[in-house]
Amino acid sequence: MTRISPDKIAAIEARRDELQAMMATGDLPSDKFVAVSKEYAELEPVAAAAGAVRRLREEAASLAEMSRDGDPELRAMAAEELHENEQALAKAEHALALALLPRDVADERAAMLEIRAGTGGDEAALFAGDLLRMYTRYAERQGWKVEMISASTSEAGGYKEVVASVAGKGVFAKLKFESGVHRVQRVPVTESGGRIHTSAATVAVLPEAEEVDIEIRSEDLRVDIYRSSGAGGQHVNTTDSAIRLTHLPTGLVVIQQDQRSQHKNRDKAMQVLRTRLYELERERLASERSGARKSMVGSGDRSERIRTYNFPQGRVTDHRINLTLHRLPEILEGEMDEMIGALVAEDEAERLAALES
Repeated sequence: MTRISPDKIAAIEARRDELQAMMATGDLPSDKFVAVSKEYAELEPVAAAAGAVRRLREEAASLAEMSRDGDPELRAMAAEELHENEQALAKAEHALALALLPRDVADERAAMLEIRAGTGGDEAALFAGDLLRMYTRYAERQGWKVEMISASTSEAGGYKEVVASVAGKGVFAKLKFESGVHRVQRVPVTESGGRIHTSAATVAVLPEAEEVDIEIRSEDLRVDIYRSSGAGGQHVNTTDSAIRLTHLPTGLVVIQQDQRSQHKNRDKAMQVLRTRLYELERERLASERSGARKSMVGSGDRSERIRTYNFPQGRVTDHRINLTLHRLPEILEGEMDEMIGALVAEDEAERLAALES
């Protein structure tokens, strides 16, 4: 592991102290105070990790000096404490390295969750419904809020397509590795012969954009208003409330008809369009920065098969990190911490390795 230099640690702690002193004066303009407070909030945990490393290094130097003392008993005691110090220092160095890794600016954002039934017909739609329930349960455990944006249901149940907004602390950081193809192996309820079928659903997790992130010019937008179709009740079907937005420069099309109000449909359609445009820009920037490099835990490509849910064996396997958990019922009830934690840890390990190479 790359060793963080003492000068780097001193600079981190000095900047933290400087920011703290600036806030304590009480005479900063409001906009400057906000900027300083934000930088302090981001730097403080890094400075705490740096301080822990500095103190352990100082302690190690002192113990090393003691271990060279002429008293055998004192040398033995120092050697034992030095061993404990080395273990603690290794952990602290690792924690500091993680704290210094570049952060995805979108990690703390809300996310747009899109689930679409793939191969498998009605069974795929039912599986898409199972995935929505799994993510909803997980969100509840995290204290997040899930709001349905749009849904196209299947006659047999489940969803052909469903889009939801997930809001809360650190949503995108935890859900961003869920993008890709999820495969299910089980006996469908409609299967009389007991044969196992394989179906799939595609998941996309996009960080939600704010108006300040993406400017959508009116001349770049074509807005079509028409009569809603499908489920929704008599009022929906007899009112020109559905909205279709076409972003002319990119060709992106968003259709929203779930709300009875034309105004609400437009707002939700704009929310989806803004998020998809933001993701396009993120992908462009990431491509420029990293070239063709793909993360071990996946590129976020929606065509990449990432996970299999095997009902006969009661297991869930994530193919990117070769992790198999025999806890399928619990995972489908939203107990996803172990799976998501492993994906986050693998991503951190790979990024650390990239810094050291």
